[in-house]
Amino acid sequence: MRLHWPTIAVSAALLAGCATSYGPQSLSAGASMQEVAAALGPPTGRYPRADGERVEYARGPYGKHTYMLDFDASGRLLRWEQVLTEAHFDALRPGSSRDEVLFAIGRPSESQKLSLQAQTLWSWRYDSPFCKWFQVGLDAGGKVVDIGYGPDPFCEDQLTIGDQ
Repeated sequence: MRLHWPTIAVSAALLAGCATSYGPQSLSAGASMQEVAAALGPPTGRYPRADGERVEYARGPYGKHTYMLDFDASGRLLRWEQVLTEAHFDALRPGSSRDEVLFAIGRPSESQKLSLQAQTLWSWRYDSPFCKWFQVGLDAGGKVVDIGYGPDPFCEDQLTIGDQ
């Protein structure tokens, strides 16, 4: 494979020009919301907390990380965590509300209507050596009725393409 210098130069310039970073690892407790936005870009979700706000940075739709950053009432960073993990998924329970799911693990990678079951199915990709994704079924009232893991169809598509 031969690399072309103009392609390399343009790629390097694009990477150097990115003002935002992928995750909050470089942020310190006490950072302001403005400092966080300057480092990470615009958030993908905002959720009220009793003592401040939770801000979501989903890295998708094929991304396997969603960072939740908790801010106090004065807009200062308290802590952050990557929430697309089996521990966070396993903490969800049938009967939880749509808003509780969003607060816990953020927006889904995919959403689809299941007419026969009268449900909306939300799916999240996450780091797993087994190419799984996590899924939540919501009834018409926005309550969790089903929770489970399944094979990520994106991986199946990749295997099919690679096998041809």
